[in-house]
Amino acid sequence: MTAKGESAPTGLGAGGVGGLLPAGVTGPTQLREQLATLGYLADDGLATAAFLALRLSRPLLLEGEAGTGKTSLAATLAQLLEAPLVRLQCYEGIDATQALYDWDFPRQLLHLRASEAAAAGGQVDGSGLDVARLEGELYSRRFLLARPLLQALETSPCVLLVDEVDRADDEFEAFLLEVLSEYTVSVPELGTLRAEVPPVVVLTSNRTRELHDALKRRCFYHWLDHPSFAREVEIVRTRLPEVSERLARQVTAAVQALRREDLLKPPGVAETLDWAAALTVLGAERLDADIVARTLGSVLKYREDQQRAVSLDLQAVLAGA
Repeated sequence: MTAKGESAPTGLGAGGVGGLLPAGVTGPTQLREQLATLGYLADDGLATAAFLALRLSRPLLLEGEAGTGKTSLAATLAQLLEAPLVRLQCYEGIDATQALYDWDFPRQLLHLRASEAAAAGGQVDGSGLDVARLEGELYSRRFLLARPLLQALETSPCVLLVDEVDRADDEFEAFLLEVLSEYTVSVPELGTLRAEVPPVVVLTSNRTRELHDALKRRCFYHWLDHPSFAREVEIVRTRLPEVSERLARQVTAAVQALRREDLLKPPGVAETLDWAAALTVLGAERLDADIVARTLGSVLKYREDQQRAVSLDLQAVLAGA
């Protein structure tokens, strides 16, 4: 961290051109190829969005249905950059204290009591406690508990994942925008702290509510759709090489048919992988009505959705797989 007024390294400042890129990456194609080596299959649009966000030091905002790979991209980027992943999970009611920092009150109290005991025992020079000095000690960095946002600003380099930002309220979104605009944190007792190198920031949203334009303008935006049939089969085969080509195609065909139904919670790619893994553990070589009925809990999490799935013509679905 640097004090306010000191400049960040050239090319790495907020909104600057330079950015933090994996070794050997000079464009979207190289980034897509490197992501693929770690099992993340990005299409050209996503690879381009991620590359530009990295190159321009802009937060990357990913919106889309649950299970389309938004969170996984942040984890994979952290692997490529050989940087720690700091995750801030948003939820209703989250506030700045839970996201930024808090004071370690139990340790402060212990330090206060120890100082008082030392003074009473004559181990402190002078007639008693130096109140001003003690107050400075109590509110020093050693007693500050860094929450995810402060951790990300203090760690260089790192990838900051702000997951499901749409679950937070408007006030927290405004606070987040302020932090991401300058990559600074104001701690009244310590002053303003600035990240030496801005973290790579990935925000995800399942679009349970609309985010404000101000936050979207700050970010590079990309919408993640469910993958095509061929790409989803490729994802299954890449992530689960033990799954046969036939089973991967059948599972993908069934999942994509389920997505076309009016379900409470359509399955994502994560559920496709879970289902394929479960079937492989059971030794299944193909889908049939019996094995589907017994393993449907891997892919559908609502009773109403499972009842609707039973009405599907499985043979017709699998005919083209």
